[in-house]
Amino acid sequence: MGKKSEQSKDIRLAATTRIWGCTVVILAISVPLSIPLRNSLIPLAALAGATVGTVAVWRDDRKSKGYMAPQQVELLEQRIRDLEAIVSSEDYDLKARLKQLESNNNGNGKYYDKK
Repeated sequence: MGKKSEQSKDIRLAATTRIWGCTVVILAISVPLSIPLRNSLIPLAALAGATVGTVAVWRDDRKSKGYMAPQQVELLEQRIRDLEAIVSSEDYDLKARLKQLESNNNGNGKYYDKK
């Protein structure tokens, strides 16, 4: 595996360690408090949050890297071709208008400011 892959695993491992480290602290504080109160909601929420956080860190991140389905790529390529056609036609229209303006100004193609 490449250096980039090893680095992403190191980041994931560090994030997972921090998530579960915080969870242990939360559990150490909330479990003794939840026993006399007979309320186990906070420890369960801490465990659920740590689990969801770990799954989010280690999930398959192909979508976040910008991978698209071939149909999506084809659709985007078609849109780009359409936009290029629009820009090209507008560029052609602009050049035609400029030539017309040049030919209308004094007949020699130069523009003179009439003051």
